[in-house]
Amino acid sequence: MLIAGDIGGTKTDLAIFSREAGPHAPLVQEEVHSAAYPSLQALVTEFLEKVKIPIERACFDVAGPVIDGRVKITNLPWVMDEASLAKDLKLKSVRLMNDLEAVARAIPALRPSDVTTLNVGQPVPKGAIGVVAPGTGLGESFLTWDGSKYVSHSSEGGHADFAPTDERQIGLLRYMLERFDHVGIERVCSGIGIPNIYDYLRDVERIPEAPEITQFIATSKDRTAAIVDSALNAQNPSKLCTATVDTFISILASEAGNVALRVLATGGIYLAGGIPLHMLNALKGPRFMESFERKGRFTELMKRIPVHIILTRAALLGAAVHGLESFKEESR
Repeated sequence: MLIAGDIGGTKTDLAIFSREAGPHAPLVQEEVHSAAYPSLQALVTEFLEKVKIPIERACFDVAGPVIDGRVKITNLPWVMDEASLAKDLKLKSVRLMNDLEAVARAIPALRPSDVTTLNVGQPVPKGAIGVVAPGTGLGESFLTWDGSKYVSHSSEGGHADFAPTDERQIGLLRYMLERFDHVGIERVCSGIGIPNIYDYLRDVERIPEAPEITQFIATSKDRTAAIVDSALNAQNPSKLCTATVDTFISILASEAGNVALRVLATGGIYLAGGIPLHMLNALKGPRFMESFERKGRFTELMKRIPVHIILTRAALLGAAVHGLESFKEESR
């Protein structure tokens, strides 16, 4: 048996998988609040004591770069390494992987019901695939074909420079440079980035907003969710919040196009993370694909690149896929 986990700074998804049932059929699954535990070992131990299913191996994906089997998770004081985890949890082996690498590993295993398509395009068999995942932060990864299978690669592309594409975004960059020494794309293309766009449009462009909506957003525990909800409110949409979401979509689409060009993603671009799911209908409008395709002399190439949104918990699926594959290799 394999325990797989998607380990985040806010929440952790844990599930148990068997080789017979495969990565799409967890035997048991639970979501827990990460910060309620002093370590991953404590969290996993409690889960295993509860389910009482004997486990041999584990595979966990983590928000952070995994180097030589060791990683410090973002937003939590947890430092993890494979050897210590295996010893403490009394398992034969533990694998750690970057969360965006896990999302990439999931893509070959996705079913038609696991995605929705923004652009059918003209996919090239065995072509490279790009992944862009705006959640709390911005993650990016990609896959390449090695001659027999797809191989996933992690990256820290979410911290590359923000490159504005129109006058509004140029103004946004100037505004952000007054607040930060470095304006990475994550600052304006993620859950932490949406309030930055909102503040710029409010403070500099002075787009008006009803006082009750301003108060609602100012007092919300999650400003990002409040801004998006106010933009997507069909009965009473906020002009300021709508402009914020429109700007975010343009930036996301442009960055997805950048990833497509960098890795020549003729196999497609996949959007993952919580934000695309939250604004699914808005992404299906014309703005996303117009901004994605706007690459000058490469516009025609961009039109041929498929674009999909992942609807399932891809990181957990990818950790399960990787763990079960490793299970087979270690059993040979």
